Amino acid sequence: MNLFWKKMFGSLQSTAKTEAKYVELRQTYERYQNVKNSKELQEYLALYEQVKAPEFKDLKNTLKSRKYKDTEEYRDSKKFEKLEKDKHLAEYFRILESPELKEFLQFEKSADFKKLGNPTAVKESEELQRMKKYEKGKEYQTYLRFNDSYKLKEYKELQEKINNEEFKKRNAFWADAKRWDNTEEAAIENRYFDLCKNEDIIFYNKINAKDLELISKMKLIFEEQFDWNTLNASRWDFGFHHPADEIKQNYSHINEKQANNDGENIFVHNGKLNLAIKKETKNATAWDPTLGFVEKEYEYTGDVIHGRNAICQKGGIFSAKIRFTGSKEVTHTFSLKGESNAPVITVSKCTGKKIEVGVHWQSKFETINTTATVTGINPGEFFIYSVMWTGTELIWYINNLEVFRTSEGVPSDPMYPILNSFISEQQKGGEGNMEIDWIEVFEVA
Repeated sequence: MNLFWKKMFGSLQSTAKTEAKYVELRQTYERYQNVKNSKELQEYLALYEQVKAPEFKDLKNTLKSRKYKDTEEYRDSKKFEKLEKDKHLAEYFRILESPELKEFLQFEKSADFKKLGNPTAVKESEELQRMKKYEKGKEYQTYLRFNDSYKLKEYKELQEKINNEEFKKRNAFWADAKRWDNTEEAAIENRYFDLCKNEDIIFYNKINAKDLELISKMKLIFEEQFDWNTLNASRWDFGFHHPADEIKQNYSHINEKQANNDGENIFVHNGKLNLAIKKETKNATAWDPTLGFVEKEYEYTGDVIHGRNAICQKGGIFSAKIRFTGSKEVTHTFSLKGESNAPVITVSKCTGKKIEVGVHWQSKFETINTTATVTGINPGEFFIYSVMWTGTELIWYINNLEVFRTSEGVPSDPMYPILNSFISEQQKGGEGNMEIDWIEVFEVA
């Protein structure tokens, strides 16, 4: 894969931008989680359901759009006002309070009332004549006409109704053009609108949870910032790791041109780990597959360092920020290795201007290298090299960009990081350096 054009047109982010994006994403996720668990968001979500409910909207629309003239309260109030102004009812109520009517109504209850039907008795009594005259008069007839009338009954019912405190409250409510503003629902809606302006809730609503799906599953298990000066102060060891203690751990290979230098070519400078290939003669123990361990004189020195005691994990994400400088005739590797010789995951292998990623694994019948070569970037610049190791796949990234994936040779045992600078027998040799700014290892749920 050639990354030149991807880098040119921005598909491959710069290392600084990739680091910044990760920090930003982590901060975004942490803030998202804090807001997600906040009381304000829980209140907002509850109010959202309430305010957006059809019945809430219908109620608001009714209260804001309904005219007072269309209400029962308005109709009853106006009908009562009209009856109060009715001249016949007004006359009836005047008559009702008159002394003459009260006297006649009292007379009706007496034994003499029956005498009004006797003309002779009426003729002989001035009082009976007066009562008879009132009975036949307009005032009393008006009283009779309205006393049990539908109009009077309606008036009294309306009077009782509009004087009821609940009716007064309802009438005042509907008569108020700003009635919605005084409701409990309006207070709920206003609180919802206030929460809509909350910066954390605005932030939460802008986030697409899918964008945080991966980082939400990532847990930082191991972080190496190389804040130590000597290997003894670290969790790393020079040489190769073998499960059996009796096997020599620090040696060189017979088919390589550098002697692994007992950690002397490993140093930390300005918080960055360096593995250097140097032009210097050294006698060292070398492993020969045919003869076993032998002594050999080398023209160069180099080193290998492993983190078996620092981190050994199955699956997850292994990342390192690395640059490779110096001669093109040397090779540098950042790999993951287990207790067996295979499989080995090559997170990044730099030879000249080429970067190789892949996995070295053993099938039932043969040893297989499943790899990809990446060009178009300058290995002398810092890049972040990563591998995501799932239960079924290995996926390699340079900065933000996926560069290779395979389902072949996926390890089933825990692995640890190993860093190695060497000169193969095909290379002429020269001085070079692998510089590591940091290493991070994540678990992925």
